[in-house]
Amino acid sequence: MEKITLTADSYQTDERAASPLCRRFPSFFYYTRMAGIVWRASRVARRGVYDDARWGFDSWRIIEALEGVGLRFAIEGRDHLRQLNGPCVVVGNHMSTLETFALPCLLLPFGRATFVVKRSLVDYPVFRHVMRSRQPVVVERVNPRDDFKAVMEQGGARLAEGLSVVVFPQTTRTTTFDPEEFNTIGVKLAKRAGVPIIPLALKTDAWGNGRLLKDFGPIDPRKTVHLAFGPPLEVHGNGQAEQAAIIEFIQHKLSTWAE
Repeated sequence: MEKITLTADSYQTDERAASPLCRRFPSFFYYTRMAGIVWRASRVARRGVYDDARWGFDSWRIIEALEGVGLRFAIEGRDHLRQLNGPCVVVGNHMSTLETFALPCLLLPFGRATFVVKRSLVDYPVFRHVMRSRQPVVVERVNPRDDFKAVMEQGGARLAEGLSVVVFPQTTRTTTFDPEEFNTIGVKLAKRAGVPIIPLALKTDAWGNGRLLKDFGPIDPRKTVHLAFGPPLEVHGNGQAEQAAIIEFIQHKLSTWAE
């Protein structure tokens, strides 16, 4: 397996044109290729040998597959990840399935990482083998109090082991950002664990939500995929200032990226 590591602090998709056929049927050609990537990853994970290098490799292959049907990526702020001397909590908005696939290859060059995920992702056919191998923090999305406890306990344990934890505080994926629905669980986890926060703003609606299967919606190559990492934040006091700073960062980036 070729090892692929994205080392640049920023990244822009080359202005290489996807074929007219791929642009005309982007969802078909992308999901066909994605299925092969996930199936091979699942076979490796079932054998218990799916490691960070392979996860980063497959994540990059997903980005390449999306670029292959015409999507353009604009990634910035990875220099802030270089400032860290240990794990962090990455706190960002949540638009689509795309970020779950794309973030590993962006984060892993700076240290091990995992996600807070809903139970359905670790039970998902085929993909569950990969997700379970990544030591995720699993929430049930039934009782908020139980989910909070799971994130504090499991997330704290992952951070203590040296893994950064990616948290999407919104209750569901949405193409609009409502600060009222952006809870403080990421800030509270970082405060309890004594680690910094990296704000993450993203615009990934080029991968839409599906009608039958929400995770697999239409791919729209007319839209640019944006991801931006912000400066590290140390949590002081009750964390309200840091929560406000994260929200301001996300709102500013989304406003800048408005198409």
